Amino acid sequence: MAKILVNNSGPLHGEVWISGAKNAVLPLLAATILTEDSCVIEGVPDLADVTVMKQMLENYGAHIDDSEEGVIKIKTPEVISCEGDRELVQEMRASLFTMGPMLARYGKVVMPMPGGCTIGKRPIDLHLKGFRALGAEVDIDEENEVVTVTAGKDGLVGDAIYLDFPSVGATENILMAATLSKGTTIIENAAKEPEIIDLANLLNKMGARIKSAGTDMIRVEGVEKLSGCIHEAIPDRIETGTFMLAAAITRGDIMIRNAIPGHVRPIMAKLRECNVGVEVMPDGIYVDARGRDLISTDIKTLPYPGFPTDIQSPFMAFLTTVDGKSVVRETVFENRFMHVVELNRMGADIVTENREARVPGGKKLKGAKVRATDLRAGAAMVLAGLAASGTTEVSEIYHIERGYENFVGKFKALGADIMKIDHD
Repeated sequence: MAKILVNNSGPLHGEVWISGAKNAVLPLLAATILTEDSCVIEGVPDLADVTVMKQMLENYGAHIDDSEEGVIKIKTPEVISCEGDRELVQEMRASLFTMGPMLARYGKVVMPMPGGCTIGKRPIDLHLKGFRALGAEVDIDEENEVVTVTAGKDGLVGDAIYLDFPSVGATENILMAATLSKGTTIIENAAKEPEIIDLANLLNKMGARIKSAGTDMIRVEGVEKLSGCIHEAIPDRIETGTFMLAAAITRGDIMIRNAIPGHVRPIMAKLRECNVGVEVMPDGIYVDARGRDLISTDIKTLPYPGFPTDIQSPFMAFLTTVDGKSVVRETVFENRFMHVVELNRMGADIVTENREARVPGGKKLKGAKVRATDLRAGAAMVLAGLAASGTTEVSEIYHIERGYENFVGKFKALGADIMKIDHD
């Protein structure tokens, strides 16, 4: 079982290049099913989740050329299967992103129930609600844990769809399905994340007619056919936030390049509240925590443009090291405090009640054997290890490798004492 070993590394220093966003790339790749033409997606990170998505698309009939680093060329001249591979779907929840495109292009999709990080129930009811609103029939086989969605005899038909929660995945799935629907689709209470805008930009390049992506009401005028295009994914705002916190927790300074400041405003604001220096420059975001008296702050996760739930655990790791008490409130996922047990192994003394964690702060963390209980929790454990005395051993790092490209290498380049071992 592969592990990451981290030692106290002192202040990190240097510059880091942010990779393309995992949460943007996966739906971008799925969207290529909507056309029989060739699509080129650039800025694709080398991640385990990307590998799974490529295998999913090949299962449907896609021809994929990934011989050029960071570039994936996809052509799906015909769909040869409408069934999602159970093993792949259970390995990665983002396999769901293929449902909307498959339904729109092929008229039917059969999908086993998804897997992925255990950070909450994350039901797919909003996805299915959207498909039903477009005229599709949904059949749920609870015994075999499979859902079958079939378009009506006249195909998908646009309608007004109100989401009970601004789900990113549901917004993206409905958006993709609606592009080839007849008439107009209105998605109300839509998610506003930058990844939604990136997907809409790709689809519009392909010939879709989408307006107001990035607001809570998206309008889609259906078209008969989409074409191929070339598109570059946006940089990863969660990786950006992770390296901002790496500078903060080690009391170092890092220039973060290929980042979009507007995507990480809540993170910048909260770091500044903690007295961390954050400066937006023409060529990146500069984070400087050297020689500063850092203090506590409270955070509350919210859908975008609020504080991102994906940065909650890395930020909590940082808060354990600053003076003063902090309160962390998680409102997005009901099971996203599993990393607290691991941080407490290192001496954090965090207390949780329901969706609230009280962080005493000012702790001298000590190295320990900990688990990456999910993707972002794994990053939090590494950040804590950088500031802790002794050696921190992080297991179950396959979670980390699902979402961070060249994770260990980027930290090493900043001066971190970190290494990956592939076996015991």
